[in-house]
Amino acid sequence: MKTIKEIYRIGHGPSSSHTMAPRRASEQFLARNPEAARFEVTLYGSLAATGKGHLTDVAILDVLEKKAPVTIIWKNEIFLPYHPNGMTFKSFNNENVMMEEWTVYSVGGGALEEEGGKKNSSPDIYPITKMTDILNWCEDTGKGFWEYVSDVENDPYLMDYLEEVWQTMQNAVERGLQTEGRLPGPLNLPRKAANYYIKAVGYQRSLRSRGMVFSYALAVSEENASGGLIVTAPTCGSSGVLPAVLYHSYKAYEIAKPRILKAIATAGLVGNIAKTNASISGAEVGCQGEIGVACAMAAAAVCQLFGGSCAQIEYSAEMALEHHLGMTCDPVCGLVQIPCIERNAFAAARAMDANIFATYTDGTHRVSYDKVVETMKMTGHDMPHLYRETSIGGLAHNYEQMDY
Repeated sequence: MKTIKEIYRIGHGPSSSHTMAPRRASEQFLARNPEAARFEVTLYGSLAATGKGHLTDVAILDVLEKKAPVTIIWKNEIFLPYHPNGMTFKSFNNENVMMEEWTVYSVGGGALEEEGGKKNSSPDIYPITKMTDILNWCEDTGKGFWEYVSDVENDPYLMDYLEEVWQTMQNAVERGLQTEGRLPGPLNLPRKAANYYIKAVGYQRSLRSRGMVFSYALAVSEENASGGLIVTAPTCGSSGVLPAVLYHSYKAYEIAKPRILKAIATAGLVGNIAKTNASISGAEVGCQGEIGVACAMAAAAVCQLFGGSCAQIEYSAEMALEHHLGMTCDPVCGLVQIPCIERNAFAAARAMDANIFATYTDGTHRVSYDKVVETMKMTGHDMPHLYRETSIGGLAHNYEQMDY
């Protein structure tokens, strides 16, 4: 299991797997082939099926076309066996002789991986990768989840990075609340965050609280859909959930920054466990791996913020993920807009509810977070590819504009 910095990537939306990762792959390939006369990039499976809506081609061209002409080939009907998000880069010299061919996979959250498990990222550093074992460690040592992260990472700059993550999240919320108009793309979808915020201000306490959470999640998700600067948590498509919960807690309850950063560390651990033992890629396991894991991260964070025990934090995360099992990834028009944006808002509210439910108990329950992660992986692999970020099934297939 890698550093939680791999969960929290700062970059531009709308997609970590379809925008951030292809851009990173293009940068790496260009660095190895600075003398190339032309490039050819073939996109497979989900990358090809929803790549235009996710601006995959724009990300690749923005890097490679500055050096040489680029040809992009779309093969959405071909799914490479290693992962649905495959891409092959080729470079050619002036005599049109191929210099290098490189196949790499976008495995979720902006991460890249080569076939055979050869990672294109940081090394594994966590000796314990199951929540149950980490929970036992916490009970034995009397420490919390965030302290386990701190002990293992042993990085004097970790909290500095998490502070940058938190600041980027706040900025995304605040930009989103101030920006009106319509989102880019053929859906012509209006932004809603500003209106939700204004309406929430006028409500009494309970409705105001829920409306604020909705507005914060919408704000970040709309920024992401517009290509704004956000933080993957654990992905771009689910980037509104954790910031909404944290920002609401920060504003409504005046929670100090150090406590927020510790909650971000715990949330990162929850996401890391899911990524390591299952997947956070919508193309691999559906939206349960994106919105579901984001909800689990947020539920754990808010439970810690409000004084939950380690057992209650684990229970809060478990419930949040469990009740997203089976959720499909079916983006309309291949855009990270419908149903993605509203799902962020509902997941943020569900995370708050999971915390309340868990803190009414002593944390004892029957199904562990580890078992839910295992089930998510199995469910995702049983799910037909129509429902895994291809935009050819589910709501993407049946979408029809309502008449008013």
